[in-house]
Amino acid sequence: MQDDIATLRARDFWGSLVLTGLSLFFLWRTFDIPLWGENRAGVSSAQWYNSAAIVPLGIFSAMLVLSLILMVIAVRAGGARSALSRIGIGWDGAEALRFGAIAVILFFYIIGLVPRVDFIISSGLLITALTFGFYRGEPRRMILSALAVAICGAYALLRHLPQAEWRAHDDDVLALGIWLGLTLWAAMQAKGDRVLKALPVIAVVAPVLLVCAMAFGFRQNVPNRGGLIFAQIEYHYYVTLRPLWRP
Repeated sequence: MQDDIATLRARDFWGSLVLTGLSLFFLWRTFDIPLWGENRAGVSSAQWYNSAAIVPLGIFSAMLVLSLILMVIAVRAGGARSALSRIGIGWDGAEALRFGAIAVILFFYIIGLVPRVDFIISSGLLITALTFGFYRGEPRRMILSALAVAICGAYALLRHLPQAEWRAHDDDVLALGIWLGLTLWAAMQAKGDRVLKALPVIAVVAPVLLVCAMAFGFRQNVPNRGGLIFAQIEYHYYVTLRPLWRP
């Protein structure tokens, strides 16, 4: 029992270090986004509360605070001492596979999909991959989910480096096709599982609501506004729907 607690605290320590590093990195990159607006010919183009940096600053600041709290808890419980004395404490093949698959998914999502693929498609693929791959903890599902995201992210990264092309949607189509294929396979594997049966609805509704709230509610910037799906939503919002209440 004592060894299990030491293992958990050591993992908490390593996990808090990784989260702290990621938080600091993304906070650093977020500050590249103008927060206080820009002055052009003496005219301020935007107020600070309209900046696209507000949402990521809030998310990654909260992530940094939580990672620091986790680190303090781990250090006080002796997790740092256990981690530094026995690196990789308590890890087995299954846990290494789980950690590696999650790392692959997040890497290709952040580096490959978000800057270049339609945000609704990439987020829907992420939700489907994480839920289907890790809900039951089956190794084959983890590998399949990581492979699906890696193929889409690698294609977008290599094909459209360094950023998306406004008129090219081949990466969107590929990601959409793999997302649909993974969703269909998950539905075939459901067999009475309520979570997997609800997965297609959640994977579609959640990113659509998030993106629409960011773009039209909070007026935040959306990654890759020229994406296959979001471009159509934005067009019909301003051309078809908005004139209904703002003639």
